[in-house]
Amino acid sequence: MQNPFLIGEQVYLRPLEEADVPICVRWLNDPEVNRTLMAGRFPLNLLREREYIQKLYKDQENLILAIILKDGDRHIGNTGLEDIHPVHRSAMFGIVIGEKDCWGKGYGTEAARLMVRHGFQTLNLNRISLNVYDFNPRGIRAYEKAGFRKEGVLRQAVYAEGTYHDTLVMGILREELEEARQAG
Repeated sequence: MQNPFLIGEQVYLRPLEEADVPICVRWLNDPEVNRTLMAGRFPLNLLREREYIQKLYKDQENLILAIILKDGDRHIGNTGLEDIHPVHRSAMFGIVIGEKDCWGKGYGTEAARLMVRHGFQTLNLNRISLNVYDFNPRGIRAYEKAGFRKEGVLRQAVYAEGTYHDTLVMGILREELEEARQAG
């Protein structure tokens, strides 16, 4: 493991480094990977991604980490808490598993659980929320496994693949994580 920050059973999370820029650009420019992301619809280049990662070094409102497979020390995605608000004690969760051969194997769920636990137990957050497109059933299942609950629907909020789609709002509260932990 190289510079681990949060450690799970199959994955660990570490800070993003400038050396990660090329792989991140490859993922974010892959239409199959970025179709379910809330990111913009413009191509990304090395310079723009490098600037983004450099900005993270000084940022206290966004915690973005690389998801690394423990077996082989392979960078497979990124996850984070964004818009961390110290007064409201809230943040937005985001994740991308960029390596398509790692989809559906539980790595995203494990990374989400690590981030949620860190948000509540270390950052003293009370609420973590996310938005997910209705055409991302794999993501919705992973979020539910990590403890997120559906809270609402933004009807026809996104135009993708030639039609309008709903955006689901999901969230988890600190007390819900505590209840789940006590229930075993």
